[in-house]
Amino acid sequence: MSGSVLSVRDLTVRAHLDSGPRTLLDAVSLDLGKGEILGLVGESGSGKSLFCRALVRLLPSSLLKIESGSVLLEGRDLTRIDDSEMLQVRGGEIGMIFQNPTSHLDPVMRIGDQVAEGIRYHQGLGAREARAAAVDILAQVGFPDPARQYDSYPHEFSGGMRQRAMIGVALSCNPKILIADEPTTALDVTIQAQILRLLIDIRDRRGLSIIFITHDLGIVAQTCDRIAVLRSGKLIEEGPKRTILARPQHPYTINLIDSHPSISGEQPAPPSVHGKTTGSARPLLEVDDLHVRFRGGGLFTGGAKTISAVAGVSLKIMPGETIGIVGESGSGKSTLARAVLGLTPLSAGHVTFDGVDLAQQRSAGLAKLRRETAMVFQDPYNALNPRLTIGQMLAEVLKVQGKVARAEIPARIGELLDLVGLEREFAGRKPRSMSGGQCQRAGIARALAVDPKLIIADECVAALDVTIQAQIIELFRQLTAKMNLTLMFIAHDLAIVRNLCERVVVMYRGEIVEEGRSEEVFARPKHAYTAALIAAIPDIDPDKPLLQATGRSQDPQSISIKRMP
Repeated sequence: MSGSVLSVRDLTVRAHLDSGPRTLLDAVSLDLGKGEILGLVGESGSGKSLFCRALVRLLPSSLLKIESGSVLLEGRDLTRIDDSEMLQVRGGEIGMIFQNPTSHLDPVMRIGDQVAEGIRYHQGLGAREARAAAVDILAQVGFPDPARQYDSYPHEFSGGMRQRAMIGVALSCNPKILIADEPTTALDVTIQAQILRLLIDIRDRRGLSIIFITHDLGIVAQTCDRIAVLRSGKLIEEGPKRTILARPQHPYTINLIDSHPSISGEQPAPPSVHGKTTGSARPLLEVDDLHVRFRGGGLFTGGAKTISAVAGVSLKIMPGETIGIVGESGSGKSTLARAVLGLTPLSAGHVTFDGVDLAQQRSAGLAKLRRETAMVFQDPYNALNPRLTIGQMLAEVLKVQGKVARAEIPARIGELLDLVGLEREFAGRKPRSMSGGQCQRAGIARALAVDPKLIIADECVAALDVTIQAQIIELFRQLTAKMNLTLMFIAHDLAIVRNLCERVVVMYRGEIVEEGRSEEVFARPKHAYTAALIAAIPDIDPDKPLLQATGRSQDPQSISIKRMP
């Protein structure tokens, strides 16, 4: 790293509301060196994304204004140049990649054309030259057959490949700075490791400077050179990553680091089921040789074909047990959960819940499932009805269940809010007035309103900040211990599963490839795929190299672990 390519001084952004001005960024000063990767961390609402949007004058509302400060790009103040000059800066000198590539790629435009568009605009090349340059960039970002894949559309690719395409679009203009806003949050750990490695390789080849926005300190520890911590629009701590991670000065930074779930080191003990189960106890849930198949293909693939989403899964879950189901996207985790709840038809095999076989006694089984099971979803906002207050939502469930007398429903709502750590005044609030963590607590309260024996939590903390994740995991730990709940916890974050669950099941392409007690599986994985998943998790130790799974995706036995320099 040599010299500063970007120097921000006292950048202040305010929102001008009817109630008066509100400061969103408060005199933030930062430098970005040439070839440096700067990790920008903090919880939702801390100002991370707003800071980066302010750099390129793309504020999300006309009510927001840059009030003061300077943004010097190699000596030129971007707050003072005109709009036409700013158009050249966006993309041409500062590129951006986002968390959700599906929302930022044009669905009706070929991938290659989206890369070539920036090349033609910023470099003035003709169609043929731009296509050749775009094919070269697609090769650089890891497309195996870029000349053919140039003409493919975004929907034809996986999430990881779409993220590579978005990186290609950002690189097409040959920028000096790349802003990466949570680019791996929605990706599986192995795909995340590939994208992180790709960004490091691009930095090394091009001398690119990168601002990496994330709430995952493991990513920061293994990819970034320096860390800047934002809270409520203020820069509270900044410095080399080893200094910040080893000797944090601010209590907020200390809390962020302490909240990070780690694969290594001390872990809170998973909830014990001692006394809840015995050798003669009947499983609460028993899955026997379960198959779920879908008809797929047709319009683009030249005919229908059968897709096996769950292939011969057998599993027993005892009353009061907490079990983690892990694996990459497409491994069958969520399909298994939906089949267990009777939401997806079984193609073959049996699901028995508390002695009732769903295949043989479907009506009785579904009625029992609806009375005694509940689900907590990934997106806390979309899982709640925006028109209802939290109290109305809980009352609706309690009325349908019929387990609580109508006169006692208000008191029961208060008890449910107490259980999940929400103040009782939240009964009168709607989801839009609540944070993601508060909405997820409300979702858990709704699940508890059923008075369930089994809760299935499907990626329920994936969208939350690390400190909020830690709070929700602790809440689950307390609830399972207090209420004798059985919990099936689906996740692709293995560190969280080890932290919470006493037993773990690893799925790959619809099959269970490994299962056992969490401490045993994580300490001594027997299957290469499990070892690859564990190795791909970014560790908060900055001296541990970034690891990446390699191998043929169709054969889990062929997966190996490659240590990155």
